[in-house]
Amino acid sequence: MGRAPRGKVRKYLVFVSHSGVDTWVAQQLAQQMESVGATYFLDADKTELGDDYSTEIRSALNKAQEFVVLLTPVAAKSAYVWAEVGSAWARGIRIVAILYGITKSELLAQPGIPVFVKGFRLADINTDAETYRTLLS
Repeated sequence: MGRAPRGKVRKYLVFVSHSGVDTWVAQQLAQQMESVGATYFLDADKTELGDDYSTEIRSALNKAQEFVVLLTPVAAKSAYVWAEVGSAWARGIRIVAILYGITKSELLAQPGIPVFVKGFRLADINTDAETYRTLLS
């Protein structure tokens, strides 16, 4: 990745992947990221009606230094979420997978889960508030 021009500071960009039905939870995570100095890309907040959605997402994925995926029962079945995860994985950027409303065993039992996900360290915010706070610090 290139350096920012002298005098300009490149903000740390975190791409937040989620299912559309989980937008509110993803927005809460994104707001917390912003409160600790990160810039985030969340499609619901960063795209508008009529935007070339695919181009916006690809552009943000290519610029992101980190990738956070909110894994819920609906997200685990979303081809779009898995395409975004695969793109981040292929780029080699840090991936933080957050479980919400689904356990690791339930996630891994889903058909079609990419094999590389088995190697992820998954953060479970279902019952562990400390994990949630640690993710955001």
